[in-house]
This record gives sequence, structure tokens and C-alpha cells, in this order.
Amino acid sequence: MRPLSIPTPDGVIDALVFVPDGAGPHPAVLLFSDIGGLRPSYHDKAQRIADGGYAVLMPNIYYRSAAGQVVPAGRSFRDPDMRNMLLGYAAHLTPPAQARDFAALLAAIAADPAFADGAIGTVGYCMTGAFALRLAALHPDRVGAAAAFHAARLADGNDPDSVVHAVGGIAARVYLGHADRDALMPPEQIAAMDRALAEAGVHFTTELYKGALHGFTATDAPVYNPAADALHFKRLFTLLDETLGDGSVLF
Repeated sequence: MRPLSIPTPDGVIDALVFVPDGAGPHPAVLLFSDIGGLRPSYHDKAQRIADGGYAVLMPNIYYRSAAGQVVPAGRSFRDPDMRNMLLGYAAHLTPPAQARDFAALLAAIAADPAFADGAIGTVGYCMTGAFALRLAALHPDRVGAAAAFHAARLADGNDPDSVVHAVGGIAARVYLGHADRDALMPPEQIAAMDRALAEAGVHFTTELYKGALHGFTATDAPVYNPAADALHFKRLFTLLDETLGDGSVLF
């Protein structure tokens, strides 16, 4: 793990790069953390993906508000004060702000020797599942694979900024892994997203993780589900290997 500073019109993103053992460069994966931001559980997730043969870039999505790990050790989104803080930080992550960040992150990948040329993969969790899809839609020439796990509000009918309205630009292969008991992504939103992807001609797969709750891949959360997490890695590596080509499936 090494730090990387990435200039943007809105400031400097503090990001982390994770690489496998052995000589690079390696196919690039852009990983967006869940709403809790950078922390050890996501360092472990990024390194697990790197160990599968990929160079992983994980940005601090909250760089406009704070650097590094924004939730102190021993605290979590479940604490009311932490929740209010994170929701305030997240309010800055509008679609235009995301677009500016995406451009900077892609430029950083292109300039860093750890990352191979060619299509990249991207993956998001919780609220950043929408980030992965929006990135793929805005940069179809760069993104070959996009995945979202326990994503939130991908097809909110009351939100004109919902990513469901943007999927027409996606050229990547898409995988969506939903918790089957997730109030933040209820069946009607899953159906609406599937319909939008199908109408756009996107090559996609949707899967329900039986018995899983929102946040099932977060090892530091009480909703963590080891079986669902293992399946998530299996599906993610299959997607990356089949689209980016150089990784080795680990599960």
C-alpha cells in the first residue's frame, strides 16, 4: 500500500495504491469505499483484489471535507454523530463533483506506471455502487467492467440524479450483487435498474445474495456475512478476469 496525491479542480484527492507481488504493470481497478470511507477493512478488501493480479486505486471520496480515515477506530456509521458527519460529507458528492473526480482518477491511472494500459475495472459498495456505474457511463472508452455490491438507491424514482437515468452510456460489462433484505435497494428498484440496463443493451448480471443484509461485505460491521462476502469476491474476480484478462481468479 502506498499513498498517491491526485490534483482535482476541487482540491487534492488522497488515495492509496495496492499492487500484487511481482513485476507490473497490472490491469487497473478503481475501488470506491462504502459510506464509511477509508479504513482497515477496505484496505484489506483492496489488497485482496490486488492479490488477484490487479493494481488497485482507492481514493478518499471525502477529500473535500477531510483527509485519510474519517471515522475514528472504534466508531462507525451506526453512531448518530458519525452518521450526521458522513451524510454531510456525502452531500458534496453530486454527479458533477463525481464527474470531476472521475476525470482526475482516470488521469492518475494513465500516468502511474503501476497500472497497465487498456480498459479498467471499477467497483463500488453501498452508496458508491452508483459511482461505479456512473463512471462506466461517463467513460465507456476506459471502463471495461463495473460492479456494485449492496448498492443503495440505484433507481430511486424520486431522485432526478439517480444513476438509473445515466446507464445508457455504459459499454462495460456490469455485475450487481444485491442483498435480498436491503431496504436501501428494494425489489422495485432492482427491477427498475435491470429494466434500464436491458433497454440500454448493457451486458449485465444481477444476483440476489440470499439472507444477506445491506453492507454484507464490510468485515467491520455487524451485518457482515462471510458466505456472501466470499461469493462477492468470486463474482468480482470472474468479472475482472473475463473482461480485463490478466488476473487470476481467487476464491
